[in-house]
Amino acid sequence: MDKYADLVFLGGRVVTVDAEFSVASALAVTGGVISAVGGRDDVAPLVGPGTRVVDLRGATLLPGINDSHLHGCAFGMATPPLSLDLGHPAVSCLADVAEVVREAVGRVPGGQWITGHGWDPGYLDECVSDASRLPSRRDLDAVSPDHPVVLYSFSGHATWVNSKALELIGIDRHTVAPPGGAIVVDEAGEPTGLLHEGAQALVQNALPPLSRQERTDAIRSTLTTLARLGVTSYTEPGLGPGGDGIMRGALGAETLDVYRRLLTDGELTARLGVLLLPTGMASTAEEFTRTLVALGDSGDADPRRLAILGVKIFADGIVPNKTAWMHEPYVGGGCGSLCVGGETDAQRTAEIDAIIRYAHAAGHQLGVHVTGDRAIDTVADAFAAAMAEHPRPDARHYVIHGDFLTAHSMKVLAAHGFGVNMNPTIKWTVADMEEEFVGAGRAAYAWPYRDAIDAGVRVASGSDAPVTYPDWRQGVATMLLRESKAAGRVSGPEQCIGLAEAIRTYTIDAAWQDFADDWKGSLEPGKVADLCVLDGDLLTADPHDIPEMPVVLTVMDGRVVHDTLRD
Repeated sequence: MDKYADLVFLGGRVVTVDAEFSVASALAVTGGVISAVGGRDDVAPLVGPGTRVVDLRGATLLPGINDSHLHGCAFGMATPPLSLDLGHPAVSCLADVAEVVREAVGRVPGGQWITGHGWDPGYLDECVSDASRLPSRRDLDAVSPDHPVVLYSFSGHATWVNSKALELIGIDRHTVAPPGGAIVVDEAGEPTGLLHEGAQALVQNALPPLSRQERTDAIRSTLTTLARLGVTSYTEPGLGPGGDGIMRGALGAETLDVYRRLLTDGELTARLGVLLLPTGMASTAEEFTRTLVALGDSGDADPRRLAILGVKIFADGIVPNKTAWMHEPYVGGGCGSLCVGGETDAQRTAEIDAIIRYAHAAGHQLGVHVTGDRAIDTVADAFAAAMAEHPRPDARHYVIHGDFLTAHSMKVLAAHGFGVNMNPTIKWTVADMEEEFVGAGRAAYAWPYRDAIDAGVRVASGSDAPVTYPDWRQGVATMLLRESKAAGRVSGPEQCIGLAEAIRTYTIDAAWQDFADDWKGSLEPGKVADLCVLDGDLLTADPHDIPEMPVVLTVMDGRVVHDTLRD
């Protein structure tokens, strides 16, 4: 042999995720590349004196997980100790939130901003028992009269602040919300402390921007977490000027520079794909095109380690805020709207069409945040129109989230080779809560995996962290079971898919979204050695047990980045 293997795995379930979803029992890695897949006899000649031989003892070897929609810097900033944990089960009521804030007030100097992340009205007792009861500045004022408090919702589409923060930001009853945003007010017309969608920028603009060191620490924290979860690739869905007003600029252009430095220093332990974010919500076509022209590229970075894949656009909001654009009204009325500039639906549709047409003609892949069924139809049709005007053989545009994909949008996406990026861990989180906004039928249908795959749409899965924890194991279980987090009820059983299909959404189909399915995403000779080992037999496991199956080894580019087998 010219060269012995660096790593050899024996005695396990090697789930290749090749075209036939074949299962082998052994695999070898040589020089960062998969050199053999098969049985013991296929890898035995590659074992030399320096080869590490791993006896899997029946464990499952998978391609490295590709979380195809994950805000890496924002996730790190939203995670303790960089932020207060306000997610379920850390807090279960508004009083719990107040207590966590009170404790933080006792730890930090007077006047310092206090930030937290993860609150969800679907898991706060007072809000669950009374749908009209929303978080308010008054819930925070008693425990933090002098420290400004900024608490980000789990979704990232709402921010909750106290009166001190409103004072420092300069928000009062006369403040006009930016286009596409909302300042929630009480019956007297006074701000309650809740800001939705684009109005959150009012908070961000008042906060000190993240320092380079804070960004670096946040990304390092995320990379450590992802390695422990077996994640070897992820997409940062939006870095650029449009992110400067989101989570103190965690999605801003400077974050991309931090990623470049981490790559240069050998600290980037996952492959990174980036969508550029020229503008945020309420953008106009003119603003978008002007800003996009000024954006750069990935420089001289290795495109297999850090790649600029395309651009991100916001088309509408989210269902819990009733800002997703729907064909049928929400419970209680209203249909939402597109969030781009324009005074009427027709004007806003023209704006999103123009934005998509320009970006497509400029040669960019497009990832469009869109959740409501009417908005998704609009975006899918705009993709098709742009393609007809400027034919491109392999654009791989996709809708991000696609909660309420329609039969029409699926047909259009499939016909043109476009995709959808769905979020099973969000489905798991919000399934019960969404019923109060769209009714039981539509809530059950949300994230229609079965229909999308059957329609021929390429489906990738992502966590949207920090919206949800980036645990692909829970995502796989949810795709198989459609059970909700809060009540454990099955939500839309007809949209369940099989294990092989679910794994593909986190591996080869996520690699397709990255234009990388020819060199990563499956365990085949010649592909990069990105892989993870799950303790136990995933192929025969009860789906309910999958979220608790430990990831015991993670390898990226042939390098071991997480290892409990030697602990």
